[in-house]
Amino acid sequence: MPVEVGIVGLQNAGKTTLFNALTQAGAGVSGKEHVGMAAIADERLPQLAEVVRAKKVTPASIRVVDVPGTGAQLLGNLRQVDALLAVLDDWSGTRKPADDLETLRLELLVADRDHVERRLERVQKQAKSGDPGLRAAVTEVERVLAHLEAGKPLSEYDAELPPELEPLTTKPLVEIRNGSSGVDVKLEAELAELPDGEAREFSDGPSALEDVARRVFEAAGLLTFFTAGEKETRAWTLQRGLSALDAAASIHSDIAQGFIRAEVIRWNDLVEAGSHAEAAKRGLQRLEGKSYVVEDGDVLNIRFNV
Repeated sequence: MPVEVGIVGLQNAGKTTLFNALTQAGAGVSGKEHVGMAAIADERLPQLAEVVRAKKVTPASIRVVDVPGTGAQLLGNLRQVDALLAVLDDWSGTRKPADDLETLRLELLVADRDHVERRLERVQKQAKSGDPGLRAAVTEVERVLAHLEAGKPLSEYDAELPPELEPLTTKPLVEIRNGSSGVDVKLEAELAELPDGEAREFSDGPSALEDVARRVFEAAGLLTFFTAGEKETRAWTLQRGLSALDAAASIHSDIAQGFIRAEVIRWNDLVEAGSHAEAAKRGLQRLEGKSYVVEDGDVLNIRFNV
């Protein structure tokens, strides 16, 4: 499953414009939820593709969700995303980004309170059966609700949260100031519509969206690994701390099921060596098992048998 990011923001902050800049979807402000895929630029990928003479190059991508508003029900559609992008108005001159952010945090907290209240109502009904476990669950959810009603996000909760909850206030929140002091979202959306060559002519440097993607990766604890072959060279996303078996599963469940071993090489070592064969000859490639913890920039060739 791709990494998912939800866009939140107050009215006219530039949420849908950012969505279009990231996804090039051309969505209009329609009062409807927008969903699209955003490719993640990575300067390492074309270098790897050149070395292996790849016929197809596929960047890593994230799934982006833009909801039309900040009500509890709408924000509830973002409960399964990995991170949130908070778009703050720094362009109109009528609002302060810090005030926007404070309001958004409050909206997220209220949405979590409503979510926990509904969970409490369900558990209380179930607990009428007299089951001791359900009674304990009522007490636990009541404590979570009291924490929220005290105005504190669940990221500050001092115990493990009930697994049934899908809180918003525990998700990484990446601030995007839409304006001169941050990201000119409108300009980025216009540049995204141009061919690469023309876009570079009109920009002063790398796209600001690359920095947005980097910040999302850092906030969500993600890394990029690669598979590099002549048929296709591809970038993949993975949570930091996960194993080669998890990486195999992110490629295909059959590969994980039949996992034998992983041939691992650092991306820059492969580029410098010029080929997999030369990298192996120089001793730059190593064999790792299922429990190997994948590092950012690893190139994996997973051997498997279905």
